Amino acid sequence: MTTRAGWMSRLMVSTVCSLAAFSASAQQTIKIGEINSYKAQPAFLGPYRNGWNLALEQVNAAGGVLGKQLEVVSRDDNANPGDTIRVAQELIAREQVQLLFGGYLSNTGLALSDFAKQKKMFFLAAEPLTDKIVWADGNKYTYRLRPSTYMQVAMLVPEAAKLKKKRWALVYPNYEYGQSAVATFRKLLTAAQPDVQFVVEQATPLGNVDAGAVTQAIADAKPDAIFNVLFGADLGKFVREGNTRGLFKDRSVVSLLTGEPDYLDPLGAEAPTGWIVTGYPWYSIDTAANKKFVDAYKARYHDYPRLGSVVGYSALMSIAEGIRKAGTVDSDKLAAAFKGLNVQTPFGPISYRAQDNQSTMGAYVGVTGLKDGKGVMTSYRYIDGASVQPSDAEVKKLRPAD
Repeated sequence: MTTRAGWMSRLMVSTVCSLAAFSASAQQTIKIGEINSYKAQPAFLGPYRNGWNLALEQVNAAGGVLGKQLEVVSRDDNANPGDTIRVAQELIAREQVQLLFGGYLSNTGLALSDFAKQKKMFFLAAEPLTDKIVWADGNKYTYRLRPSTYMQVAMLVPEAAKLKKKRWALVYPNYEYGQSAVATFRKLLTAAQPDVQFVVEQATPLGNVDAGAVTQAIADAKPDAIFNVLFGADLGKFVREGNTRGLFKDRSVVSLLTGEPDYLDPLGAEAPTGWIVTGYPWYSIDTAANKKFVDAYKARYHDYPRLGSVVGYSALMSIAEGIRKAGTVDSDKLAAAFKGLNVQTPFGPISYRAQDNQSTMGAYVGVTGLKDGKGVMTSYRYIDGASVQPSDAEVKKLRPAD
């Protein structure tokens, strides 16, 4: 009996000490949950993770935020919306994170956005490009960093219109992002060039493109130009098959994301030339903000940054700045603080629009070329995201009231 009483006493003391230690730990750090598709999309998300880790180290080395160190607890979602929600619940219940960021694919990003709305927890969508995340399915707790599908297509359409090509082919991954990109391209190019025709459309399974069949179908339609939305491994297969079959010879190509080193570099000497693209020519951007970031990234990782690196870095810096402005990690106050929030990024200053929770981060638009056996961007210019966003009146029609 005495032994049992002693054992119970020691257990209670141990439990109290553990709870006290946990409470102290919770007070010392601000825990942030991060969710992404690292195993499914390593080309972009490996550098992305390096980016937010670099920002985390810099913020904490400077004293943290609100007198506390930031702590990121990261999980992989297997590029599956169901797994996304499962790990989000685990991060809240088990890890007791106080806010969320991340997301890569549009479908997982939308799942996280809806989860944030239901749980009333702040979520910064770093990468998902779907327009729905800030418009049709927008909510007060969800903000988005990267320029949206609409914004990036709107950057490319003026260049596409200058080509004065009448017959266009469309190729894209058959899920929300690809579908939205093509719908926006159709709408905006038709407005700019009323006589345009879309003669063939190839919607491919994400991560499983049959490049031979797609290339042949496009060639058979004899288009004057191609609008491509494929990325990652799908892009590589399409480019290689297209090069082999001569699909791109004497044919204009406008391509979303292809100038990002995350996707362009793996192509090596097979990288296409003359394509009009969005991307990140880190090697020749001479702004002070980019040079500072590139130098810090190289010093930390002994590697050069990709677009994912910029996104990860800017996401964590946005969160740190938002918490500072809010003075708390309370989700409602943090969501309010993000409205009009100004953040310094490697692309220069950006802000988060109060109208739709979308940042004004822009993108570089240029033309692909080859240098030293590697794809590069030439003749590029930076387009401010604010210049390609719809008007407030249009946004009000697109987005439900919070």
